[in-house]
Amino acid sequence: MRASYLFTSESVAEGHPDKVCDRISDEIVDLVYREAAKTGVDPWTVRIACETLATTNRVVIAGEVRLPPSLMKKDKDGKDVINPSKFKSAARKAIRDIGYEQDGFHWKTAKIDVLLHSQSADIAQGVDSAADKQGDEGAGDQGIMFGYACKETPDLMPAPIYYSHKILQLLAIARKKGEGDAGKLGPDAKSQVTVRYENGKPAAVDSIVLSTQHLDESWDSKKVRQVVEPYIREALGDLPIAKDCKWYINPTGKFVIGGPDGDAGLTGRKIIVDTYGGAAPHGGGAFSGKDTTKVDRSAAYAARYLAKNVVAAGIADRCTLQISYAIGIAQPLSIYVDLHGTGKGVTEDQVEAAIRKVMDLSPTGIRRHLDLNKPIYAKTSAYGHFGRKAGRDGSFSWEKTDLAKPLKDALKEETLKAA
Repeated sequence: MRASYLFTSESVAEGHPDKVCDRISDEIVDLVYREAAKTGVDPWTVRIACETLATTNRVVIAGEVRLPPSLMKKDKDGKDVINPSKFKSAARKAIRDIGYEQDGFHWKTAKIDVLLHSQSADIAQGVDSAADKQGDEGAGDQGIMFGYACKETPDLMPAPIYYSHKILQLLAIARKKGEGDAGKLGPDAKSQVTVRYENGKPAAVDSIVLSTQHLDESWDSKKVRQVVEPYIREALGDLPIAKDCKWYINPTGKFVIGGPDGDAGLTGRKIIVDTYGGAAPHGGGAFSGKDTTKVDRSAAYAARYLAKNVVAAGIADRCTLQISYAIGIAQPLSIYVDLHGTGKGVTEDQVEAAIRKVMDLSPTGIRRHLDLNKPIYAKTSAYGHFGRKAGRDGSFSWEKTDLAKPLKDALKEETLKAA
């Protein structure tokens, strides 16, 4: 690995058009899990793959679902069909919470179409009963998922994405609280941080890019920098800003028209923002809008959980982990670990064997181990799915480090075998 280099990652705020769509899709996942719990429906039977499109005063929600009866109604022929009312309400609440009350995109007046339909029976049969009979459920799709962890930040995340998220989180909090001129910022924003690495470690910030919507049309780039710079410096904390750091704040000038009115949004277009900012591979699957039989989501969470626990246990300073699946098959086809030359007296194949001992990586095993059948997903839709604090409500359970000791114990067994 190179010792000295520059690396850049970006983040986007909750008001970015694509993130508005991620939020609506995940609010609908949460709605379905809440309704299942309320009406006594087994949450293990919930199925949802929900995509959202947003543009000027228009939201379209589409996808495949298996829903609790409370979200259904009878049509004129007496057939069960999806009742759109609660889905529309969930979307409006999400848009309002993000902060959109502008002429071209307003939570009250946006037209919302709900085009959800029942899950394909062909897919359902493979998911509900695993073809390999090794688990209760088969994977909801084929694919590869990656997890990553490193010692660059307290939450074991790469520094550039960690600080890019933090800048936008602080600005969003200030905007919603109405703190001084920060209260005149709009919901739509993007950040980008370039970190200079020396001897393989983050040493200083080399450049900062921030474009943020503002509601006062008289503001220029200079005024926006005056408003946002204190929050940027607070977010960067102990990471030094280089003396020759390049600042690009609203480099194109005015940014008043924002959100879906300025640019159409779609669910699942910010997969690198959602994960490791490009510092690790990505399998290509998005997370938002999916229940956790979809391994795009659940196995990516499991991969992060395992990689983070490898680093937290002191087994290595960096860990990349890949898991692969086939649709309708419960157990992963392969597990691959790369310690990037930082392993502490262990080999990658020993870590792979230890992982199989400490966690069942079938969809059922992952959902049970991380307790994923809950309405905990709306809060994942902005500022990254990883590097967050595990919540009392069960959210971000994949960020816990409770597997560190079991991994170390399993590795002892593997090293004894090798001896």
